[in-house]
Amino acid sequence: MEFRQLGRSGLKVPALSLGTGTFGGSGEFFERWGTTQVEEARRMVDICLEHGLNFFDTADVYSAGRSEEVLGQALKGRRDQALISSKGTFTMGDGPNDVGSSRYHITRAVEASLRRLGTDHIDLYFMHGFDALTPVDETLRALDDLITAGKIGYIGASNFSGWHLMKSLATSEKYGLGRYVAYQGYYSLIGRDYEWELMPLALDQGVGTMVWSPLGWGRLTGKIRRGQDTSSGRIASGGAVGGPPVDDEHLFRVVDVLDEIARQREKTVAQVALNWVLRRPSVANVVIGARNEEQLQQNLGALGWELSAEDIARLDDASHKEPAYPYWHQKGFASRNPKPTRW
Repeated sequence: MEFRQLGRSGLKVPALSLGTGTFGGSGEFFERWGTTQVEEARRMVDICLEHGLNFFDTADVYSAGRSEEVLGQALKGRRDQALISSKGTFTMGDGPNDVGSSRYHITRAVEASLRRLGTDHIDLYFMHGFDALTPVDETLRALDDLITAGKIGYIGASNFSGWHLMKSLATSEKYGLGRYVAYQGYYSLIGRDYEWELMPLALDQGVGTMVWSPLGWGRLTGKIRRGQDTSSGRIASGGAVGGPPVDDEHLFRVVDVLDEIARQREKTVAQVALNWVLRRPSVANVVIGARNEEQLQQNLGALGWELSAEDIARLDDASHKEPAYPYWHQKGFASRNPKPTRW
């Protein structure tokens, strides 16, 4: 397993982590993601640890806390072998303060996650979304206090806009508070918006990126190809609910190239798509999901080899989309405003 520095911190993390949104399966939305319970989760953790993957990602809202419970039980007796990341911010109750990034909610959310996980500390804790109603310094002071108390080790932001993240980093520097060392965001061959603002920011500010949904909400698993019926199956039934819309022709153009490279390299389409994300600037970790052991083993096959420069160029060309303003305008001043990737 390859280990990478997590942003501007001293923590090293494996290139892959296991996302546990498929654990628990409580509620209609998360049931479509997966229904992995303790016994199978324990076996999946076994496989991960055998491969050197010791990083597990969860969140309090995943199956209303059930994901954290299943992960905690699966890691029982070997918590010291693992890194755990979790998240808070979204609604976890009926009260007016059971949501957001206030000191009140964060403190209680962390305590509740610790109980469900059966541990005394969370290695990396994310704000799951930006809360514009809470002062940034209140959020960061609360997180800093939790770091001082030893309940969380490092902090990160997820799904923030570029200015949200930069404002937070500036506030941490101004007041000497704990700093976001990681950003967890959506990035895939069919979702490259991250490159426009957040990637340059991450590189400039030393923030390590953890990528979620690197297979484009299941669209890059190899199950969808040009001319193939997609009227049934998990994605058609709502397994990709919440994912951004993708133009069919754009998707097929990307999958066509993935398919060709996969055959040439004797890999799966998913392995090629994951390997592309793993090689991108600023990426410290890619969160893989799996509904069962077979999918997990296949996703682990994304490591141990590298795409050629020609392969990467073909995938970049196939997945290219003209960026939004002001990014397309900045292309005309590239000599003084370079970007880390080809557009």
